[in-house]
Amino acid sequence: MASPLPMALPALLALLLMLAPLAARAQATAGAVSEYAVKSALLFKLPRFVYLPRFEGGTSVTLCVLGQNPFGGALEKLAQTPIDGRAVLVRKPASASEAGECDFVFVAASEAAHLKATLDKLGEQPVVTVSDIEGFASAGGMVEFAVNKEGGGSLAVLINRKAAHAQSVKFNAQLLRLARIVE
Repeated sequence: MASPLPMALPALLALLLMLAPLAARAQATAGAVSEYAVKSALLFKLPRFVYLPRFEGGTSVTLCVLGQNPFGGALEKLAQTPIDGRAVLVRKPASASEAGECDFVFVAASEAAHLKATLDKLGEQPVVTVSDIEGFASAGGMVEFAVNKEGGGSLAVLINRKAAHAQSVKFNAQLLRLARIVE
């Protein structure tokens, strides 16, 4: 029996993307918390739009933050709600080598100096890589949350399908329509 949830997800993602300019404006007055609140919500919703082979029959989703956590406690709060009936675990691996237990790895800006080595190591593991480091998708990451400077600070989702394909990761067509594809 099909769940009604997938029908509501495109509207939810579109709403989150529309709220991104508000977060960017709020950031100017309230600091980076507002922008990262939106990004944490997008990261939390992302598993619903991704097919990862190891999800088959899984009872949990593991979201990891590699590097300095920019989300504060937002992910932990969101993790109290299951994703499609799966418990959500939030972890902070000490290195890319330790991220093998993760399903989704957010690479924090603190890792930008050694991004290539980090992506090479994560590329050896069946994980979905996500970041807001500028150029992340072009560098070989799978999903980049980019602030569109010409678009009034709105948030754009960039997807590198080639990097995802290398890990047998597929994205929902609804997400692909909202995202910008980077090869």
